[in-house]
Amino acid sequence: MSKPVLHFWFEFASTYSYLSAMRVEDMATAAGVEVAWHPFWLGPIFKAQGWDTSPFNLYPLKGAYMWRDMARICAARGLPLRQPDPFPQNAILAARTALLALQHPQGPAFCRAVYAAEFGQGRRIDSQELIQELLAETGLPAQLAEEASGDAAKQALRDSVAEAMRLGIFGAPSFIADGDLFWGDDRLEMALARLSA
Repeated sequence: MSKPVLHFWFEFASTYSYLSAMRVEDMATAAGVEVAWHPFWLGPIFKAQGWDTSPFNLYPLKGAYMWRDMARICAARGLPLRQPDPFPQNAILAARTALLALQHPQGPAFCRAVYAAEFGQGRRIDSQELIQELLAETGLPAQLAEEASGDAAKQALRDSVAEAMRLGIFGAPSFIADGDLFWGDDRLEMALARLSA
């Protein structure tokens, strides 16, 4: 009998997606659930809401709170945290590459490596050299970084954004469990509970 599937929608520029990406597989395994990873891009979704950047930049008090909150959570979970500059990062190359990487078993490891480089080390994820380095580290062909600039990868990301919008996703991380949307790292447990009940 097949396991229930948690659909994990994430954006590489999203701080709270970093938290979820680093724990979702272990938690899902413990709950007897499989994870389907869905990288997407929040840019067009934010634009549709009239935003031209992250709400954490638009509302400085909210942004300051978020970084303090991230520091507390990362300390509690033993995760490193460095604020990348600029924030948010341009995550398009990473997202396109992840869509290709996730066609391989090492795809989730690549996604975690991107997050670790970005929010654990403060590195620039729009660098093709970094993306190639992370592909190599996770046992994937470095050429995927070049393929990510091709028309097929560009269309795949557009399709991912369109599907996210169709599902009513407005932020990241988001989880779809049994057709229901759960938003935020703090809803991961609830999403898994829906599938393992």
